[in-house]
Amino acid sequence: MDQSAAMKALVTGATGFIGGNLVRELLKQGYQVRALVRKASNHKNIQGLDIEMAFGDLRDRECLDRALEGCEVLFHVAASYTFWTPDPRVIYETNVKGTENILTAALAKGIRKVVYTSTESPIGIRESGSFGTEETEVKPSELAGHYKKSKYMAERLALKMYHEGLPLVVVNPTVPVGPFDIKPTPTGQFIVDFLNHRMPAYVDTGLNVVDVEDVAKGHILALEKGRIGDRYILGNRNITFREILEILEQMTGIRAPRLKIPIWLALGAAYVDEFMTGTILRKHPRIPVAGVKAARRFRYFDCSKAIVELGFPQTAIEEALEKAVRWFRQNGYAS
Repeated sequence: MDQSAAMKALVTGATGFIGGNLVRELLKQGYQVRALVRKASNHKNIQGLDIEMAFGDLRDRECLDRALEGCEVLFHVAASYTFWTPDPRVIYETNVKGTENILTAALAKGIRKVVYTSTESPIGIRESGSFGTEETEVKPSELAGHYKKSKYMAERLALKMYHEGLPLVVVNPTVPVGPFDIKPTPTGQFIVDFLNHRMPAYVDTGLNVVDVEDVAKGHILALEKGRIGDRYILGNRNITFREILEILEQMTGIRAPRLKIPIWLALGAAYVDEFMTGTILRKHPRIPVAGVKAARRFRYFDCSKAIVELGFPQTAIEEALEKAVRWFRQNGYAS
């Protein structure tokens, strides 16, 4: 069912990785788009696109009311996605308080439907080693770092808003890769490091990887087909980190690291790096502690609910990685 005709959507986080891809897919499918952006943010991801710009900040409720005016649906994608920051309060102000502000404004405006972009972090992994599903709850003690903790809190807040009458669907992207990873994200950074020959070793871990352009389509499918109050894992292939490196090696001709180091050694290096680079130099560490802690368990998921109920596409991971490599090279992140 085509719901896009003349429908206007507000997208938060439009200048980011998932948001930039979502805006393009919305335009392709005939939606009108208004983007909530901060004046100080990098607008390169949406330059030249036929969209409205609403300048504001998730921490300013008044500007959110203005941004939602005339919009029928909301995609709340914006988040502070980082495994390290000199001031963790900023992560919680954006990811938790900002979510509360925009969803409260959406409820007051009578927005027809909201798609909230969570992450795989609030999905638990069973001790038996079976894949996590939308029904698997995570233990808060398992959440490594402020980003994961804040997203867990924000998702719980979003679902509370659903119980208060907000017509909301939650999507939980796993580990997206592909074009327009402008920052880049922690995942994009390891691809950039690989391309720049800055990855001497790897740890034995596993994750679920998905094409970011599929994730963008999944947001729209969640809007059009998703059940109110439900959450949907937007993922694809469960794969070891070593297998990803092997794919990148075959694709680029760059030799993948052969040295596998234990998590405890990587964690020790991360603590040193975070202290020296983060605490003393006040720069972003290359090995954030939270990122290493997240790698301690294989984060594998069953994504069948989104595939069956939404028709969520499953582009080959090799193709997604190839698009990421091409975009990073074309945009000067790697040679």
